[in-house]
Amino acid sequence: MENWEFDFEWLQVRHLVKDKFNRDALPNLNGILFLIGVQELGRWKTEFTKEEKQDLMHIAVCRLLSYDGYYDFKGRDADGWPHWEVLKPFRMKGVNEQEELLKIKAIQYFKELNSPN
Repeated sequence: MENWEFDFEWLQVRHLVKDKFNRDALPNLNGILFLIGVQELGRWKTEFTKEEKQDLMHIAVCRLLSYDGYYDFKGRDADGWPHWEVLKPFRMKGVNEQEELLKIKAIQYFKELNSPN
């Protein structure tokens, strides 16, 4: 994917989320990760604790990195929270590179989510 395509598709995801939730500002990567985590959890509540928000973002990262075989979904606990198993270590260095990979995988996630299949 060329840089302009990546930038365009990431902006499309941000606008999709902004419009869906009737917000004034575009969400950042953390906001997108939080929403993916909630989607994967499968339920919404009006307020999540700080720890739950961190867990939701972790769920999102595991889900996104599962595309490349870093994690495998193992199931849900008694409270319905998804759990993932590490299959191989994630050793990408540099925050910018990690963020770019997560954005690419988030684009893939939303394409899959919005696919008619």
